[in-house]
Amino acid sequence: MLPSRRKISASQCVQIDLAHDSGIPLRSSYELIGKEAGGRECLGYLKVDQKNYLRTRRQNMLAFGEAGSILKYFQDQALQNPSFFHAVQLDCEEQITNIFWADPKMIIDYAHFGDVVTFDTTFKLNRENRPFAVFIGFNNHREVIVFGAALMYDETADSFIWLFETFLEAMSNKHPQTIFTDQDAAMAKAVSFVMPNVYHRLCTWHMMQNALKHMNSIFRGPGGVRQVLGRFLDEYEKEEEFVMAWNAMLDEYNLRSNTWLQRIFDLREKWARPYTRWAWSAGMKSTQLSESFNSDLKDYLRSDHNLVQFFTHFERLLDEKRYKEREAEYALSYKLPKIKVLVKMLIEVGKVYTKTIFEEFQEEYVDALELCIIDRLDHLQEPDCILYLIAADRLRQVKRDRDGNLSCSCRLFEMRGVLCSHAIKVLKDAMNIMEIPSQYILKRWTRVARAEVVQDYRGRDIEADPKLEKNTRYKSLCSLFNKIASRASELKDTYEVSIEQGTKLLQTVEGMLQFHTSCETVGMGESKEKQGCADNENAIKPKGLKKRIVYDRRRQRIRSSVEKALAVTRQKRHSSQGVQVPPHMLQYLLSQCPQLPNSMPATWNAAAAACFAPSQ
Repeated sequence: MLPSRRKISASQCVQIDLAHDSGIPLRSSYELIGKEAGGRECLGYLKVDQKNYLRTRRQNMLAFGEAGSILKYFQDQALQNPSFFHAVQLDCEEQITNIFWADPKMIIDYAHFGDVVTFDTTFKLNRENRPFAVFIGFNNHREVIVFGAALMYDETADSFIWLFETFLEAMSNKHPQTIFTDQDAAMAKAVSFVMPNVYHRLCTWHMMQNALKHMNSIFRGPGGVRQVLGRFLDEYEKEEEFVMAWNAMLDEYNLRSNTWLQRIFDLREKWARPYTRWAWSAGMKSTQLSESFNSDLKDYLRSDHNLVQFFTHFERLLDEKRYKEREAEYALSYKLPKIKVLVKMLIEVGKVYTKTIFEEFQEEYVDALELCIIDRLDHLQEPDCILYLIAADRLRQVKRDRDGNLSCSCRLFEMRGVLCSHAIKVLKDAMNIMEIPSQYILKRWTRVARAEVVQDYRGRDIEADPKLEKNTRYKSLCSLFNKIASRASELKDTYEVSIEQGTKLLQTVEGMLQFHTSCETVGMGESKEKQGCADNENAIKPKGLKKRIVYDRRRQRIRSSVEKALAVTRQKRHSSQGVQVPPHMLQYLLSQCPQLPNSMPATWNAAAAACFAPSQ
């Protein structure tokens, strides 16, 4: 406990950094490291030392200021993987306003699953309530994936226009088919300006949150606001039914003059089922997506995080989301799907679809067993087409064209990409097809959805993890040396042998690394530098960033007026004595310039003039 003896070693610093970056509180991490060392008395430092170390670490991270730290983070990411994309918008005073970035994995995800995007700005970053914007979507397992992120200064139309244009630039100008946003006029203006051909839908989760604020006191029934407005989202499929039910609701609650409901009705084409059923949505329920992701953000991010800490913990969130996808992929490799009905169609589809999509298709197949084809008609407007009438919860019509393609009036396949039970009924009973045709299996929902190679906006193939081989070697070495440390610590002899051999091994490794580094510096230094400059031409490099100098005003003694006057007097006396030049420097000047004594100023001192005496 003596201050002179307390010190945090390099290995302990690594442990503290890992615990802090993993979100472990100070008290828990100090206790964990103490148990690993054999007790707190074996650590060599106190908890206050660990707290001071973390504070110093945060200060060092912000040595270049928050803006410089962000640019340095982007530079490091671009050096690790040239496909990393980032952009910064400046205002008229050249201050950073909006920032967008997308790592290579985000760009790859968007290339495969960027047909439907949800844009969300609900989460506020810091105490100033600066919006944190994310582009999110679904993968082939219906897991949440992130396509891009942005730190925004405000939520104006100009900021959103810049952000959407930058997002499309990062994604090689590939537009989504549908984009979900909240009920914001600035967002709507930006979407219509940047992506005029993209179907713009309102996020039902945000709409319900606004409804609870404006209408909760009016709709006081058993289900409240969600029951009254929820049926307008999913129940009515025809526009006439929707309008009639809406007018009946206004009359029932006497809400003809309600301005909020009038605004919602004017935007009905962006959220009501009679209109949204004609656009592709991949089955995305924005309620579920927004609620899930915002809940995760609150678990990982806090309002008191600085920007360096924000990026660290946001990467933790990304790793968690991506790890869930790895778990789903691993489950596909060793688990067979649970088939309720042993038929050829389900067996074959189970080998193609992911688990989540197969379960959806299987539910449709089981529902098809209870359906009945009640009639077969010729299409009046299209003579080559046949209509099948299906008795279900409501009468459905399945149209079959001359090429054998099916389309159902429920439009489930056109919206979600999974064949509906009505079409399956026609395939089985009317067309005697026991296998699902390939045109009804979208690659987006299959196990090989990521089979294609993705290129960045420069046309280069993207590597999601260029350091994968190095990370694999590191993990295997950690596993090996953890086992050695665990076993060797049991006896003194094994401990001493391990220390001796480990020291020799470390010396050998350091020598090999130094030799390798020297060879690269001599032989390949220039070529690698040129290649690195070419590969990272898009990186905003914080060259010449000056560290923030913190002056400790408490250490400067306040001088009195007498001391200040004496200092001024000394300065005047010094200036009146002329320029003091060292004699050895004057001798050097004389040897270089013999005519210098003739032009010697009169203000030079006598000692300097003596150096130019004729005797010298």
